[in-house]
Amino acid sequence: MDLDRRLDPEIAAAPAELPILDLSEFPAARETMLARRAAAAADAQPSPTVVRQDHLVPGLNGAPEVRLRHYRPASQSGVLPCLYWIHGGGHVLGQVDQDDLVMDHIVDTVGGAVVSVDWRRTPEHPFPAPMDDCYAGLAWTHRHAAELNVDPERIAVGGASSGGGSAAGLVLLARDRGEFPVCFQLLIYPMLDDRNVTPASVTLTDRRAWNRASNLIGWRAYVGDAAGTDRVSPYAAPARATDLTGLPPAYLAVGDLDLFIDEDIEYAQRLQQGSVPTELHVYPGGSHAFESYAPASALARRFVRDRDEALVRAFRM
Repeated sequence: MDLDRRLDPEIAAAPAELPILDLSEFPAARETMLARRAAAAADAQPSPTVVRQDHLVPGLNGAPEVRLRHYRPASQSGVLPCLYWIHGGGHVLGQVDQDDLVMDHIVDTVGGAVVSVDWRRTPEHPFPAPMDDCYAGLAWTHRHAAELNVDPERIAVGGASSGGGSAAGLVLLARDRGEFPVCFQLLIYPMLDDRNVTPASVTLTDRRAWNRASNLIGWRAYVGDAAGTDRVSPYAAPARATDLTGLPPAYLAVGDLDLFIDEDIEYAQRLQQGSVPTELHVYPGGSHAFESYAPASALARRFVRDRDEALVRAFRM
């Protein structure tokens, strides 16, 4: 895939200035990702109108405690809709702090609350440990909705990249267990399919982007030797789910130069075929996570505006 020829001009300048993300050494890759995020947000400051509070909540079935970060408007004490957010990082990178500014923006713009989960990373903690953390945090959010001043009937689940894939898997799991409702799923360039057989997953090898080599490493860290076989759970790789009926309305957004473009479009089509109201946005000239690396670009501003408006609509349902 020829990124140099097809990237949006404003997006093209950003990857050239970012350090290469090499997953051959996880500790170094984690430091590199933090450096990339810090560089992208160098001039940004926490919102003075958003209050943050961390909670340590019980893990699932005796697992270690899970850290949740609760964001809400400083000036609002009433009951609010809530986005339950899962950060990305290819299942091996990232931490809750990386999305602080994005969550601040969503609180300020959408007018709701956010609860963000800090899941255990792989390969140290392979599936189902990260999904167990996500489920435990969502269950706690529902049980403590009154304490958090959030509306339990208006809790959406969302995430980006591997977090978007985990969000889709968590929504499937919540549907199947039937313990609490989810009103909406916000899937931002989600990582959905461990099989790596789509055209984009084969042809995107550019080291400046999330590429085939990184994707293979991420999936193997997450599901081990089962990667690419029929032993992978649909809660880990939602593209494997055979039944998408009965799920909440969905919003998917992805750049057309993203490794996940094919699997995301296919998943959106299958949601629609399962009678799930689904909105799909494809951004020409956008690479993976382009809005975080070139936030001032016109394409990124449109991407963020579309995402925010989708949440506003969802919370009004």
